[in-house]
Amino acid sequence: MKVIGINGSPHREGNTAIIIREVFHVLEAHGIDTEFIQLGGSGIRPCLGCFQCCELKNGECIIKTDICNEILEKMKAAEGIILGSPVYTSDVTPEVAALIDRGALVSYGAGGGMLRHKVCASVTAVRRAGGMHAFDTMNHFFHITEGILVGAAYWNMVYGLAPGDVRKDEEGMANMRNLGENMAWLLERIHAKEQ
Repeated sequence: MKVIGINGSPHREGNTAIIIREVFHVLEAHGIDTEFIQLGGSGIRPCLGCFQCCELKNGECIIKTDICNEILEKMKAAEGIILGSPVYTSDVTPEVAALIDRGALVSYGAGGGMLRHKVCASVTAVRRAGGMHAFDTMNHFFHITEGILVGAAYWNMVYGLAPGDVRKDEEGMANMRNLGENMAWLLERIHAKEQ
């Protein structure tokens, strides 16, 4: 089994990366493979609204000059997906917005089901406010692509501003570990039933 973690922050080692890796530690302790994907700063382009993916129905976006199709392929291949973003003006980063806009349309255009039954979780690093909106934005993507959302003991957000500040939010970091346990529990049960 494999879970990919997509970091929507332009900071490769910032707070969003730290909380994704906190979930990874728990998953890896359960023997689940993980892969960290750096989306932020990649230059991913926004959706053109051309609907070519709906006409071609090949599970790809027609824009071939950025990272989007590579990430969509990794999402299709993985059993689990973590999507993480810091809060930018009470929402996700532009890179995360581009990925979810294009990914949802490609999934729909491919006839649906491309990401069906993936075990999914959204996480966000937040300074003060706007975390729920960013969290909801990512969860909407997983809902419309028929993913199975995993919860934790509280909302999947951790507070901090400067890189590393999230480590001071003990409750938030404990919640990331709880999320990892819940994700592993569900993955193990789904995988056991498939064998």
